[in-house]
Formats: sequence, structure tokens, C-alpha cells
Amino acid sequence: MLLLAVLCFVTPLAFAQVSTASAADQRAQAVTQVVLGILSYARWPVEPAQLRLCIVGPTQYTDDLVKGTTQATGRPVVVQRLLADNPAIVNACDALYIGKLAPEERSRLFSALIGHPVLSISEGGDQCTVGSLFCLRVSDEQVSFEVNLDSVARSGVRIHPSVLQLSRRRAPEP
Repeated sequence: MLLLAVLCFVTPLAFAQVSTASAADQRAQAVTQVVLGILSYARWPVEPAQLRLCIVGPTQYTDDLVKGTTQATGRPVVVQRLLADNPAIVNACDALYIGKLAPEERSRLFSALIGHPVLSISEGGDQCTVGSLFCLRVSDEQVSFEVNLDSVARSGVRIHPSVLQLSRRRAPEP
């Protein structure tokens, strides 16, 4: 049985930034905040000193992420782009940010991840039913996400239960 929890992790300040930033830049910054938030709730069997986030496939919102960043804890996050069929993914990545992939590519990627503690975040669409742990929902007002509890249970990555508390937070109705 597939279990999905719809969670909102709203980043209101990201959209209230300086008006000189384009809407696309603001969405990219908000996505970065949400991705870093998700990563902060994750624990790997062996905690990496330097978290390795790999971007796979064409993406819309990673312009801010690819600059590299540091988590609130001070742990650096190294970001690199890899092809979906790169066999190094399972050993070179602690987390994946997945963009648009053909169904066959997505299937091969998730098959390769079986048995490896890799956190996966899909940029959009309905990928949460296909193996991603987290699926982003990006709009002009907020960035939210869904979590696939079945995928989390199988991933080998522990997600702090506090992330489920975010499901109770909703953006204010317009």
C-alpha cells in the first residue's frame, strides 16, 4: 500500500525578497531553502562530513542550489550534476535532486539505488508514486512537498518524525 503525506514547507520570506530578483530567482531560492530543510531532517547510516547532493536530469529550480551551500548546522553541501545512468551515483551522492527523466531512465535510476542510503527529491509532477522520497510542489506563492513514506522506509535514510509535523502547516488562503 502506497502511503503519501502531503506536506507544506512554506518559505514566505523567499517570495518577499528584494523586488529586483526575478520570480524565477525567488522560486529557485525558495526551493534551495526547502531542499536544505529536507536534508536537515535526514540521517544517513554513516553521516557524511560533507553532504553530496547530485542533480540528475534537466531541472527548473536549481540555479541557486548549484552555487553550493552550507546547511544551518554548518555542514557544507557540495552540488554536482550527473547523468541518470552514471553508475557512480550510488557511491558519489548522499542525496539526489531529480528533474525531468524519461520513465525508463527513472526506473533504472531507482533500481540502481536499491540497497543504498540515498535521499531523493523530485522536482515536480507525480514522481512520488515512482520511488522518490520527496516531491516538490512549486508555485508562485510557496514551495511545498509530498513525502512517499514507503520509499522513505526502504531508503536506508532516516527522516526525523518532525518532518511529518510540517503536514499540519498550510499556507494562508488568499
